[in-house]
Amino acid sequence: MRTGMFALALGLVALRWLPALPPGWLLAVLAVLGALALLGGWQSHLRRPLGLALLGFCWACWSAQSALEDRLSPALDGQTRWLQGRVVGLPAESGGVVRFQLEQTSARRAVLPARMRVTWHGGPAVKAGETWRLAVKLKRPRGLVNPQGFDYEAWLLAKRIGALGTVKQGERLSAAAGPLAWRDQLRQRLLAVEAFGREGGLAALVLGDDSGLSSADWRALQDTGTVHLLVISGQHIGLFAGLLYGLVAGLARLGLWPQRLPWLPSACFLAAVGALGYGVLAGFQVPVQRACVMLLLMLIWRLRFRHLGVALPILLAIDLVLLAEPLASLQPGFWLSFGAVAILVWVFGGRLGAWPWWRSWGRAQWTMSIGLLPLLLGLGLPISLSAPLANLLAVPWVSLAVVPLALFGTLALPIPWVGEGMLQLAGGLLEVLFRLLGLLADWQPAWQAPQVPAWVWALGATGALLVVAPTGVPVRALGLAMLVPLFYPPQHAVPEGLAEVLQVDVGQGLAIVVRTRQHTLLYDAGPRYGDFDSGERLVVPTLRSLGIARLDRMLISHADNDHAGGALAVQRGLVVTEVVSGEPDELPPALQAKACTSGARWQWDGVHFQTWRWAKATSGNQASCVLLIDAGGERLLLTGDIDVPAEAAWLAAHPDIQVQWLQAPHHGSRTSSSAAFLRGLASHSVLVSRGAHNAYGHPHPQVLARYQALGLAVYDSVEHGAVRLRLGAFAPAGGLRKEGRFWREK
Repeated sequence: MRTGMFALALGLVALRWLPALPPGWLLAVLAVLGALALLGGWQSHLRRPLGLALLGFCWACWSAQSALEDRLSPALDGQTRWLQGRVVGLPAESGGVVRFQLEQTSARRAVLPARMRVTWHGGPAVKAGETWRLAVKLKRPRGLVNPQGFDYEAWLLAKRIGALGTVKQGERLSAAAGPLAWRDQLRQRLLAVEAFGREGGLAALVLGDDSGLSSADWRALQDTGTVHLLVISGQHIGLFAGLLYGLVAGLARLGLWPQRLPWLPSACFLAAVGALGYGVLAGFQVPVQRACVMLLLMLIWRLRFRHLGVALPILLAIDLVLLAEPLASLQPGFWLSFGAVAILVWVFGGRLGAWPWWRSWGRAQWTMSIGLLPLLLGLGLPISLSAPLANLLAVPWVSLAVVPLALFGTLALPIPWVGEGMLQLAGGLLEVLFRLLGLLADWQPAWQAPQVPAWVWALGATGALLVVAPTGVPVRALGLAMLVPLFYPPQHAVPEGLAEVLQVDVGQGLAIVVRTRQHTLLYDAGPRYGDFDSGERLVVPTLRSLGIARLDRMLISHADNDHAGGALAVQRGLVVTEVVSGEPDELPPALQAKACTSGARWQWDGVHFQTWRWAKATSGNQASCVLLIDAGGERLLLTGDIDVPAEAAWLAAHPDIQVQWLQAPHHGSRTSSSAAFLRGLASHSVLVSRGAHNAYGHPHPQVLARYQALGLAVYDSVEHGAVRLRLGAFAPAGGLRKEGRFWREK
């Protein structure tokens, strides 16, 4: 049985690594082969596992294909249409921007996806359960693509969101009603409680609504490895069920439970009802469903099937979760939650005798940190070095104090003073916790590990399993040595005389990393919009994934937000030796930027650099610091936002210099990329960094036509994601979006 269940799980999770979905005819053939393997008469111990694996694989692929087919039609991409839909989930409001999901959408003369996610800048209050008529600029699901970056498109597909949109105007057609409205009303009631400013945290714990957590809160949680405490997960569901189970068990042990009711079935039943009730309260999203399935199976196992071993309910839970939603394997939470359970089973399943509670608790924390390390690395997630200590304190704090007070306080809200008092106490405990986590985060921020080769990851994963293995497993100490390469992986060295260039995909902005053998330069740092700082969210993680912890120079072309907005975050996240800019006085004083000077030259590892700034500049764009990089005769020109007059001035100052690679001035604006400039450079390729459907219309159609007429290869961040090229190798560039991922827009 276990072999077949394991094979089914393998077939279902194989979807996660597919570069493209198999064609329908091939899936039909595989499904028939799988059915024949299950039902056929030929004898083999591999017959049933093979059949289950094939059928699981086909089901996962068909499910994924249906989700892809429900995406917005390319013909509607970028169009504004009137549509009607019902608000589901809990809308989030931050900085005057309202974000919410729509279902049951319909529009005249257009077929829309079943589920959409929209944004309304300056919009009115929107409540769950309402029906709206909206004018929406529609967009196909698309995200930024960077090395080890958050894969927004995979996240959208896993939630079966088929379209994005920006609301232009709208009208409410019907008021909120039903369970959705009830959850929204309860959220408003929770947010109205004065709980030491932690009302958003209480809403996260009770309703699964994390929109009330600030970016500083998320940073503290991530740096200390405690995100799971404020996002409803199996831990919260299991805790509440465990409290109810323990209540019945305790009463039975004291002789206070009615003898006519068997205590064990009653305890399991009450725990199951409590878990399902908490799940409904939290919206019963996929992570909560996963937790409820696992808990129910564990309770059934506790009642009737303990003799079959604890691995059985885990395997069954994995299969049920993936059969119900095969796309769950695209989410990191799936791997982390089941990985954590598997590690605990591995650690405690083979122990001999009973341990004191303090020993079990301490061992659970450090083994979880080590055991989950390979998973975090494989998923490209930050690793918290303070997580064992933080969780040692925070888990009982939240589990035994904050969550019970928050839940019972919510239930007691109809009772004057009682419910609010309990919620206020829970909020005070949360405030103390966040202060402690903030101190730990300042002491030891999360570590973004560099990318490692597959053999290093496999070696480290084996070592982690050995380290956390039960006492008595041989060569456990060898596991520590096998972990070392994860922290000190083989370094990729850039050859002498060459430069590796990466145009980071930051949306409507610019950030370009230039690496030589021993030096690194960052040209611009991306934008900052409200709480989203691309320097913190995109540029720093990208640099750290490349193994870069120090910048020899950060060159900010000029002070516009889309080029300089992320600079402070980069300076906070990395060691920056020097900052240079075309507009140093317009940048934050903390950057201590120096002025860009024309004709400044330097050489790093055989690669030549030269800056230029137009002395007659009358605007910030014209004052952009331009950088020319020469590696073995192959040149790249980084231009910032210079316009046509500045382009002419650069040509006059650099006659007869051919430049093979050009960063499109001003993102391809109509005021730049003049025909004279392009002919003078004689480039063969151009890098364009911009946001999809940006409000400025970059790159302008006339500019694109100019590139095409001159035969330039265009590497557009919207079409290619982050773009890599090796200057000096005279080879084409490559875009990360072109790497095989079946869910990505090509």
